[in-house]
Amino acid sequence: MMILGAQKTTVAAPKGQDYPPGSDPAGKGHIGWLVAGALMVGVVAALLLAAAPFIPATESGVTAGILLGFALGWALLAVLSVRFTDQPQKWALGPALFMGLGGLLLVVFGAPLQEVLAWLWPPALLVLGVWMIVRIRRQLPSRSARALLYPVIALLVIASLASGYETVRGAATAGATPGHGRLIDVGGHRLYLDCTGSGSPTVVLEPGAGLTSSSLALIAPKVAQDTRVCVYDRAGRGWSEPATVPQDGAQIANDLHTLLQRANEPGPYVLAGHSLGGLYALTFAARYPGEVAGLVLVDSTAPALDPGPSTAEPARPNDTTHRLSALIAAAGRLGIGPLLGVESGNHLRSTVDEYLLAGSSVQQGAALRTLADKPLVVLTAGSGTRPGWTESHDALATLSTNNLHRVVDGATHGSLLDDDQDAAETARGILDAVTAVRNEAGLQ
Repeated sequence: MMILGAQKTTVAAPKGQDYPPGSDPAGKGHIGWLVAGALMVGVVAALLLAAAPFIPATESGVTAGILLGFALGWALLAVLSVRFTDQPQKWALGPALFMGLGGLLLVVFGAPLQEVLAWLWPPALLVLGVWMIVRIRRQLPSRSARALLYPVIALLVIASLASGYETVRGAATAGATPGHGRLIDVGGHRLYLDCTGSGSPTVVLEPGAGLTSSSLALIAPKVAQDTRVCVYDRAGRGWSEPATVPQDGAQIANDLHTLLQRANEPGPYVLAGHSLGGLYALTFAARYPGEVAGLVLVDSTAPALDPGPSTAEPARPNDTTHRLSALIAAAGRLGIGPLLGVESGNHLRSTVDEYLLAGSSVQQGAALRTLADKPLVVLTAGSGTRPGWTESHDALATLSTNNLHRVVDGATHGSLLDDDQDAAETARGILDAVTAVRNEAGLQ
């Protein structure tokens, strides 16, 4: 009986790759499933830690929770791949330590360290991403696992570039001065104000949700031909600095009042608010009735029908609102603001906060129960409005016995600001209110 001996064949790894001895490039040990599971654990842990009550509801705290969660995912990949597969991925300890250390430092030192990390993090993350790609090419033969990891690392590299851009852009903007107008401290932050024209009463324009003073570029010059007009940027957008307190309708009204007083722009004013800005104009009139000569509500959001007992007071956001706001702020540092159509991370956070606090602003706008016989012009878009919108504006007009409700045919909510013809109708409504104030006459 003859026994044939089997000849062992050794397949060399491709040049430049150092797979562990005895490993099978086909990927024994289900490394692809392990990678997917570790990444999923990291995402879930990041979300849970960001919402954990022991993590401060601040930008630095939420960022720390997210980093610690991701660090856990990478650590699991390193440990479990060594324990359960023949393709150990010890390199995953690198991002685990990098993110874990960053998270712990943010928990301990908070916001001051975050400002330092804003400069150090982008180049370090870029280097880490490149190093991870090199290690994966050398130590991970599984194509399915690579297909999962490469997009994640690509996101890290993009995040490093975007956050670096946002940090540099923010520093450059902070040192710049606006070409027109001025920045005025209203208590902890500065707001941008630009007043043009002459005459009385002064018109103050309040842009809608997420908008800036530049959104009123078709309206302000037309109004300035007949009287003085002021435009401004709310906190965190345009040229204005972000605020440290929640910016609901009551706080916005407070800041606007302080801004006008410190700018030496005397009232009483004709306030003209578009969309959610109409609520802020109503709240201002409720809090400072002696400083309001008239109102113009441009396709305004309607206030609550059944206001609460403290409608004129600033809101106190709950923990969930704080955390969502902090999460948006953290995302804003990655430079995603321009991708979403806003100018910066601060603008993104300001806009999201505005919508998170819209419920309070709707209640606060209802604090104004009457304008008596002061001129009130209500403009309604004639196209694209939802059911009941025009009727809600009919109700708004009853706030004054001296009112004018005009439906602008063919206009949409946005075109009342950004279309030449429709913006001219908005300016005409504002000047109608100005004329009524000057002549102490009824609106026609």
